[in-house]
Amino acid sequence: MSVHFIGAGPGAPDLLTLRGRDLIARCPVCLYAGSLVPDAVLAHCPEGARIVNTAPMDLDAIMAEIAAAHAAGHDVARLQSGDLSVWSAMGEQLRRLEAMGIPYTITPGVPSFAAAAASLGAELTLPGVAQSVVLTRTPGRASSMPPGETLRAFGATGATLAIHLSIQNLAQVVADITPSYGADCPVAVVWRASWPDERIVRGTLSTIVEAMPQEIERTALILVGSALGSSEFSESRLYAPDYDRRYRPQGAGSRWAGWSGDDG
Repeated sequence: MSVHFIGAGPGAPDLLTLRGRDLIARCPVCLYAGSLVPDAVLAHCPEGARIVNTAPMDLDAIMAEIAAAHAAGHDVARLQSGDLSVWSAMGEQLRRLEAMGIPYTITPGVPSFAAAAASLGAELTLPGVAQSVVLTRTPGRASSMPPGETLRAFGATGATLAIHLSIQNLAQVVADITPSYGADCPVAVVWRASWPDERIVRGTLSTIVEAMPQEIERTALILVGSALGSSEFSESRLYAPDYDRRYRPQGAGSRWAGWSGDDG
């Protein structure tokens, strides 16, 4: 028996990985994260599966469900939204499982920032503009922030910021990063990225607060950075005709001349 932690993706059911789908289909127990996992994903559960919404449950209750499945010899599909590596509360569940001697696997999912960037039609790293993406959040009831992890500190880098779980703090976000990015810096808020009712609000640091509809209160990602609105950037050297690379060597003097490795 194993607990299979599965990143269910940002919302669109066809953004579930094939591995995740196949694991769900063979697990007689499925624990899923409430309204963040669409019914179409749950449709992969086998007939007769025990399907439990963990949204109203505390950690002890969730672990009790897993312990009961373990005692019965049943594999568990533990579905959580997005990718499990960030803000999933998976770590505390793994710690409990290890203490209980229950094995587990982890299957990654499509993260919400990637789905949001796709909806915007944006590359978050552009040559000469931004080559880093910072995934962060603001303090909330569930988690505080370590002292060194502030928006002002991250803003000093000029990187593209993907600010999660913070739409309720939008005004403070703007106040914290405007000194570094400037009032004209592009901002996009993507609500329920990849869902059928997805909404996108674009603006700048000087306009985004007033542009936000009042009904958008959660499940929205804030993206900030020059890469969101720039058309003035250099082309990558990767595809330049004189760029020497393994699959396109530039002559006898190429560092790849005579290369005979297994990967071509």
